Amino acid sequence: MDPVGSDDSRKTKMVIELLKGIHFVASVEAISLGVQAGIHPWILYDIISNAAGNSWIFKNYIPHLLQGNQIKDNFLNVSLQDLGAVLDTAKSLIFPLPLLAAAHQQFLAGSRHADADGLKVWERVLGIQIMDAANAETYSPELLATQVCAKSKRTNKIGFIGLGAMGFGMATHLLKSDFRVHGFDVYKPTLSRFENAGGLVRNSPAQVSKEADVLVVMVTNEVQAESVLYGVDGAVSALPPGSSIVLSSTVSPAFVSSLELRLRNENKGLKLIDAPVSGGVKRASEGTLTIMASGADEALEHAGSVLSALSEKLYVIKGGCGAGSGVKMVNQLLAGVHIASAAEAMAFGARLGLDTRILFDDIKDSEGTSWRSHRFRMFENRGPHMVDSDYTPLSALDIFVKDLGIVARECASRRVPLHISTVALQLFLSGSASGWGRLDDSAVVKVYETLTGVKVEGKLAVMSKNKALESLPPEWALDPLDDIRRLDNNLKTLVVLDDDPTGTQTVHDVDVLTEWNVESLAEQLRSRPKCLFILTNSRALSSDKASALIKDICQNLCTAAKSVGNNDYTVVLRGDSTLRGHFPEEPDAAVSVLGEMDAWIILPFFLQGGRFTIDDVHYVADSDRLIPAGDTEFAKDASFGYKSSNLREWVEEKTKGRIPASSVSSVSIQLLRNGGPAAVCEHLCSLHKGSTCIVNAASDRDMAVFAAGMVQAELKGKRFLCRTAASFVSARIGIISKDLILPKDVGISKGKSGGLIVVGSYVPKTTKQVEELKLQCDHNLRTIEVSVERLAMKSAEEREEEISDAAELADVYLRTCGDTLVMSSRELITGKTPDESLDINYKVSSGLVEIVRRIKTSPRYILAKGGITSSDIATKALEAKRAKIVGQALAGVPLWQLGPESRHPGVPYIVFPGNVGDSKALAQVVKCWARPLKLSSTKELLADAERGGYAVGAFNVYNLEGIEAVIAAAEEQKSPAILQIHPGALKQGGTPLVACCISAAEQATVPVTVHFDHGSSKQELMEVLELGVDSVMVDGSHLPLKENISYTKYISSLAHAKGMAVEAELGRLSGTEDDLTVQDYEAKLTDVNKAQEFIDKTGIDALAVCIGNVHGKYPASGPKLRLDLLKNLYELASKNGIFLVLHGASGLPKELVKDCIKLGVRKFNVNTEVRQAYMDILKSPRTDLVHVMAAAKEAMKAVIADKMHLFGSAGKAN
Repeated sequence: MDPVGSDDSRKTKMVIELLKGIHFVASVEAISLGVQAGIHPWILYDIISNAAGNSWIFKNYIPHLLQGNQIKDNFLNVSLQDLGAVLDTAKSLIFPLPLLAAAHQQFLAGSRHADADGLKVWERVLGIQIMDAANAETYSPELLATQVCAKSKRTNKIGFIGLGAMGFGMATHLLKSDFRVHGFDVYKPTLSRFENAGGLVRNSPAQVSKEADVLVVMVTNEVQAESVLYGVDGAVSALPPGSSIVLSSTVSPAFVSSLELRLRNENKGLKLIDAPVSGGVKRASEGTLTIMASGADEALEHAGSVLSALSEKLYVIKGGCGAGSGVKMVNQLLAGVHIASAAEAMAFGARLGLDTRILFDDIKDSEGTSWRSHRFRMFENRGPHMVDSDYTPLSALDIFVKDLGIVARECASRRVPLHISTVALQLFLSGSASGWGRLDDSAVVKVYETLTGVKVEGKLAVMSKNKALESLPPEWALDPLDDIRRLDNNLKTLVVLDDDPTGTQTVHDVDVLTEWNVESLAEQLRSRPKCLFILTNSRALSSDKASALIKDICQNLCTAAKSVGNNDYTVVLRGDSTLRGHFPEEPDAAVSVLGEMDAWIILPFFLQGGRFTIDDVHYVADSDRLIPAGDTEFAKDASFGYKSSNLREWVEEKTKGRIPASSVSSVSIQLLRNGGPAAVCEHLCSLHKGSTCIVNAASDRDMAVFAAGMVQAELKGKRFLCRTAASFVSARIGIISKDLILPKDVGISKGKSGGLIVVGSYVPKTTKQVEELKLQCDHNLRTIEVSVERLAMKSAEEREEEISDAAELADVYLRTCGDTLVMSSRELITGKTPDESLDINYKVSSGLVEIVRRIKTSPRYILAKGGITSSDIATKALEAKRAKIVGQALAGVPLWQLGPESRHPGVPYIVFPGNVGDSKALAQVVKCWARPLKLSSTKELLADAERGGYAVGAFNVYNLEGIEAVIAAAEEQKSPAILQIHPGALKQGGTPLVACCISAAEQATVPVTVHFDHGSSKQELMEVLELGVDSVMVDGSHLPLKENISYTKYISSLAHAKGMAVEAELGRLSGTEDDLTVQDYEAKLTDVNKAQEFIDKTGIDALAVCIGNVHGKYPASGPKLRLDLLKNLYELASKNGIFLVLHGASGLPKELVKDCIKLGVRKFNVNTEVRQAYMDILKSPRTDLVHVMAAAKEAMKAVIADKMHLFGSAGKAN
């Protein structure tokens, strides 16, 4: 046996014993008070066992007592022992149980009368002769009511004072029952509502009363009743002689008796009916209240038609005016005690460490429950408020301060000691004194929470994702997608009405339409596609507009389908995986056109977004935790918020009870994994027509199993309307997943403009993602924050200024290659109603749309964050009518290729949902799609050359013309290139020359890097390393080997720490380069043996070799290169993973260059020929300096292009 489970059972039993003890003593005290008030105990039992004061104990134990029987053997002593054990536990936990303590004292008092049994014990304890009253002649209050109503003549002139929650429902129901009702309330807006409902409004109690045959008074308390009847402009003075007053307020029996006497003294023949009501606001409006009426026969008969119209159960209580209030008083005593005891029980359970949700379920099915008849469920009604910490007032706490106050006064005047109700009153008084009087009466639990520090709120447990998934049965072994794909030609077309563009996040090679006219739909359906998306963006609309839109699309869909003979389609309402959106309005709208379905399918599972449904509870993954959806920020959405995480309860919540949770069917994970598609098909086929079915799923295989089962059911003729997240769509059409889409896949490895990121989503996840984006990409990200207040709340002029400034700035940023973030400011402004919040969202979204519309530069890519934002940007700003879903840029992040009609045809459009990914996800996508600062490093260029068997030219540059010549040639020839700076050039051009090279390389559309050549000075090299070049050459060739190694090693360590590649020279070339001359007698060939030591000790990346090559021009006899030595050096380089470089390429015959490439040279330095082309231009006079620059650039570019073809690098740019 599980010891933890056993301990929880023991603790739960203690809580139930607490409730049983309190309920028993309260039941006995209530019957005693009723008897003392002159109410027959069996009458009390019959009424209360069907009203709010009922409990399991009252229902089952009181009959035994009234019949003079024992409840159980040794009942007193066993109860005393059990309750004492609970109190001892509470004492050890330092937890107060005032109600139980009072009940325990009563049991102690009873135990002193060991010679008595059953009811006699309690008669002695309370001093009331209950048995005699129980044995007195009884009657049927319902039969009396029937007789009264039969004699009653319908009266049509009704006055009604007190249009509060209950009163308004009662008065409007009388209107529906064809009574003419004049109404008054001190709260003017309520009067307006009443008038709109068809009532006649009057300005005072007197005006309401002057023509009334029957006046109904439904105010809060005795003070208000006194005021409206006898105060300024009071009703009594204006009432016509012979009229009746129906007092339905909960007041004391003594007040009613006194009022009857005062009315008699008016000498107008005014009649009083004491008629307190029970049942709540909903039943008041339905005319199904319980009414306990008392008064003279004449009065009851006069008002009988009104009482009958308002009630489902009407009891006429004998005993004259005040008897009805006596019954209501006893009922309220028990109801108040039951609420207070529920609070004590739930708080004690929380202190014991019990899960209060589980505890609630255990209690409601136990002997500790209360108000459990076919219509009344006190514990089941109030318990969820405590567990959910939801104190929205349905019945205010202060009402029980008043009602139990009446009980306290009556028990004092009648000398009946009522310990339990007195303590309950003190608890409600404590809640009122704490400022909670206007909250729901279940807020009395906050008294315990405040005193003890416990939290009764029982949120669904946050689970470990790994543990939860590991606890599930193994997945269905066979892949059902194969079966779905085999049925491809027999499947219905899946038409997905997507309430925002993010629903395309699991599919590829599927069309999206942003228009739904009959012609466009017919064109699509004619080709019988597996799937078609229609972007409705209905989540951005009000409920009424969304419903109208869905109807319009469905009507056009029906027309289009008939026109092309393709009526085989299934509609999916793709909604948010975190349960936001217009449900049930959209399904209702679809069904109104498409006809009743066999079932609605609710399926929000979405693996990529971390949305799982397990045991009917929908979870949102956060790292390794599964959080119930109702406890996430998504559930707090201003327009689509909800509380329930359990999907059955969510359906009931969203349909406002129209579809009860108990009627919602469920496909469990166990059924999916143990029964497979056939079991799913059988389950779906067994559903009653018009059912609602929720689907559990925790993996894509689960989704595939359900989709296959649903297909089988469809093939048998079943029709379904699906409300799902994105995962279902890909499973239903049997899609084969593909790798994430990268920039190179759509041909934008490097463009001339920046990317545009537009963020409108306000969910906290988006805000975190934006913060992380700015943190990670700050160096290359330009941010424009658009003020939400100015867009949505200020004047048209301020709105226009905000839009204009943002668009102008974005255009500049994009043109200058900067990735540009346009984001709404992060303060969330909401309206007073969901529709007002949607209107604010519209103004913000339309502002962002207008900004994007005014941007003239075509971005490298566009990313829109948030469902509404991405939809509006696509349809309104970019004017896209259709797009192709290419795939996903990140798991759950779809990428579209915009159609030719759009403003930026072919530009990749990334639709990034507001609720997908971790905090780094947005930064990850932007970094991947951002225009790279460098397409490659020098080392990567040489590695690509090694793999491709070609060489890369390193061209010495001295000025802007030279730099532009290299870049232009590289882009035209689609060749990688190296901009090379010699010390002599650096001496003249300085830091600006280096910066110019780096900037040009960054803006190039092909891989270009910057290299510093022949660094023979340590100081110079150290300074160059700080300038941001990609690689350097450490030239220690003039030094002895040991010193060369030391020098090169030192610079290598510094360069590698910055991610720079290092080239070094071993051997020495003769010749002159930039005024640096090496005499022939100083030149040395590279020694293979020394090269190995040099490589090992320096850690270089590339080795410049001397094999007979020279700087500058070769002698007339031509170059004499040692190719045998080159071969040996290449073998050495290959073994050590480094690259060979050959300086002095100018003047080498083409065939010799090609031989060198074959033998492993991967970088050629080119200087003399390019420089000579520049010098030759200067010999020809030009009229202007800019003409000299242009001509020089073209001349150098021609030489450089020729070299690229010679080296084999042309066309090799990645």
